Amino acid sequence: MALTGRTALLAALGTLPVGIYAPGWAGILAVNVPLSLAILCDYALAAPVRSLRFTRSGDTSVRLGEGAEVHLTVTNPSGRRLRAHLRDAWPPSAWSAGTEQAASRHKLTIPAGERRRLTTALRPTRRGDRRTERVTVRSYGPMGLAARQGNHNVPWTLRVLPPFTSRKHLPSRLARLRELDGRTSVLTRGEGTEFDSLREYVPGDDTRSIDWRATARQSAVAVRTWRPERDRHILVVLDTGRTSAGRVGDVPRLDAAMDATLLLTALASRAGDRVDLLAYDRRTRAQVQGRSASDVLPAMVNALAPLEPELVETDARGLSAAALRSTPRRSLVVLLTSLDAAPIEEGLLPVLPQLTKRHTVLVASVADPHIERMSIRRGTVDAVYEAAAGTQAQAQRRRTAEQLQRHGVTVVDAIPEKLAPALADAYLALKAAGRL
Repeated sequence: MALTGRTALLAALGTLPVGIYAPGWAGILAVNVPLSLAILCDYALAAPVRSLRFTRSGDTSVRLGEGAEVHLTVTNPSGRRLRAHLRDAWPPSAWSAGTEQAASRHKLTIPAGERRRLTTALRPTRRGDRRTERVTVRSYGPMGLAARQGNHNVPWTLRVLPPFTSRKHLPSRLARLRELDGRTSVLTRGEGTEFDSLREYVPGDDTRSIDWRATARQSAVAVRTWRPERDRHILVVLDTGRTSAGRVGDVPRLDAAMDATLLLTALASRAGDRVDLLAYDRRTRAQVQGRSASDVLPAMVNALAPLEPELVETDARGLSAAALRSTPRRSLVVLLTSLDAAPIEEGLLPVLPQLTKRHTVLVASVADPHIERMSIRRGTVDAVYEAAAGTQAQAQRRRTAEQLQRHGVTVVDAIPEKLAPALADAYLALKAAGRL
């Protein structure tokens, strides 16, 4: 049983005549006995809570930063009218700060034998699966003095997907891809290493592309056209160890790496290449393999959504072995990890020759823009010390990148906002050079 504020108000008002006219037990009983009887009658007339039936419907997935709606249908099978307050409980990260109370609480009235549908508006602030905890219903009597209260488990899961903010860069990279294919109206031949077709020579074509044998067999000058390599295999390896948990700006490094992964996946699938995913620290956390061009991006988004950094040191040997098992033939291995000196020198460098011997390796890392701002500060003693620390950190990252480059690795080091387009540009450069 739950008592309402109205009950407390009536009890408070009843103390006034008792204190003035009839102080003592007789006056107390004269006020409280009728009030208690009214409370019991109101409680008895309230619609039962435990017999209520609930069903859910609505959105099952939403991109981070967007809104979702989950519907809750409440059926009142009893013979009494339901007057209730309902709380649809979700984790705090299912709403923006300060909006939980207004969004999760509902007031409803359901006549006997009928049902009503409530809508809970969600706006998650974190990736991953958001699950309902429970539905709490407080059913009031007709006088509003007492209420029945009960909880019901009504399960529902909303998967919050990565926002994929870098998709705004996809049109410009697809335009560059069309230039590589030679499908745009520019006076250059399509770059690439695979022969595509023969066509008639037009002024402006590179004379080195003339096929003299084909020209001898026909009356017009024939030119070879080329296209970038197709049907190549790309393995994106996400390091989910402790270094991926560090926050750069407002997001963890892992989230910036995910965004770059999605842009690369969208671009490479449009280019006719196959893309797989491996997320690893000390064991495989997520894997996507063998998906078609139309299915790979949704599969990637779904696999990345619940992925969280693990506060453990990444096992570089295990990561290398897992990558080699996933790529039986020559591939482009894109490793998104940190460029911190210790993990690279002690973990990755000793096993790197195993990867570079069989595959083309590209290492991408999230740089901290705060370090760059530190390195240019001047004016005070503290600013000078910060500038020295920032410059030293930048020099250390450059040395680490140079060590990787000496092993034949392509390195991309960029701040979160620029990592995704920089990785896409590096992929297109390797494709144009025929190094996939």
